[in-house]
Amino acid sequence: MLAGPMNPDFTNPPRRVVITGMGLVCPLGSTPATFWSAMMAGQSGVAPTSFLPPDRQPLKFAGEARQFTGEVEDFGPVDKERKKAIKKGLKVMCRETRMAVAAAQLAIADAGFAETPMDPDASGVVLGSDYMLTMPEDYEAGVKSCAPAGEFQFPRWGREGLGEMAPLWMLKYLPNMPASHIAIYNDLRGPNNALTMREAAGNLAIGEAFRTIQRGHANRMVAGATGTRILPMQAIHALQTEQMAAEDCDPAKASRPFDKNRTGMVAGEGAGMVVLEELSSAKSRGATIYAEVVGLGSASVARGAADLRGKCDVAIASAMRAALRDAGRSPADVGHINAHGLSTTDRDAEEARAIREVFGPRTDTLPVTAPKSYFGNLGAGSAVVELIASVLALREGHLPGVLNYETPDPACPLAVVTDDQTPPGRSFLNLSVTPQGQAAVLFVAACE
Repeated sequence: MLAGPMNPDFTNPPRRVVITGMGLVCPLGSTPATFWSAMMAGQSGVAPTSFLPPDRQPLKFAGEARQFTGEVEDFGPVDKERKKAIKKGLKVMCRETRMAVAAAQLAIADAGFAETPMDPDASGVVLGSDYMLTMPEDYEAGVKSCAPAGEFQFPRWGREGLGEMAPLWMLKYLPNMPASHIAIYNDLRGPNNALTMREAAGNLAIGEAFRTIQRGHANRMVAGATGTRILPMQAIHALQTEQMAAEDCDPAKASRPFDKNRTGMVAGEGAGMVVLEELSSAKSRGATIYAEVVGLGSASVARGAADLRGKCDVAIASAMRAALRDAGRSPADVGHINAHGLSTTDRDAEEARAIREVFGPRTDTLPVTAPKSYFGNLGAGSAVVELIASVLALREGHLPGVLNYETPDPACPLAVVTDDQTPPGRSFLNLSVTPQGQAAVLFVAACE
């Protein structure tokens, strides 16, 4: 049996929650070691697009997880039966789901459960995602059947077009499916939830799993998020709604958070997952303890304008204060900031204002890192991949510098990390925010 009570006890202090496994799929690799090495080498994961033929790809460059084929070999060390089950399930997994399941299996193996399963009833899953949009080819046969003369006839879709869709088509794109697959393959029968909050989903998923263990509803949780901005429909949406980096630049230098000459966001794809565990349970089995989750803050501040943009600076500041309160810490206790760092003109300036509002004069010396400079915006997957970067920094003793940061911007008066020798301190805030003003912040610390 696992250590720690499974019955909630609200009279005692909340249980402590630690990270004992990490897994990721991103443009810099699919292991924490390759990911960290790439950042330390100043390697960009942004390059000309290759995932789709040029005539079908609306983006000239992106942060693609090129090493990830989506085949079962990418899912880490799994036993024969689980491998067989995953291979069978691939036909009902879109790329985001495959990345999520792969990252989860890698995190589970990293936590020491590749062969020894978790206690089923005491373990669960919380997974965040973006909206999952159908690939154009899934509609191809149905659209053709409704356009006999070359012009699509909408009244025919229900009678003829829909019948041409693959029978299990919808299962590929339901946002709750990644969590379902992970639970099924690993026999995790505890709490299971799926959150669709765009870029805020990763921190919120880890936060929900953190709360679940804190209150005694589970002893272990697999948590994280998956996302993409590079598949055709998501890329078109990004081009319509976001400030995108100038197309005529060097792809490797396109993502430049907080730099005065930034021109916009770079689209990417990826997934990050962690295994969270109650502290005494982790200690009792001799697990590697990477860090401790000690606080969660969230806020949503709408502007109410026609463009559906939120007050991101107010939301981020509120979420940071909430995370500090939840952790019982002060701004002086934060070792560094892992910024959302989108590389857009307005959002970076808003984020800088929020940080200065919360940290005041200390902002001048508080290290700020921005991993999106290496791979762009991975959608919902970004926050967890970025969190893994900061957890690795705590262990290694230095922060990754912000790639392409060359010219300070007076609108972003932050202590942006420019080398790979800056100490990370003993804790960090992990920031995330959506364009609509939904922010989520995690306070993570070295486990004392």
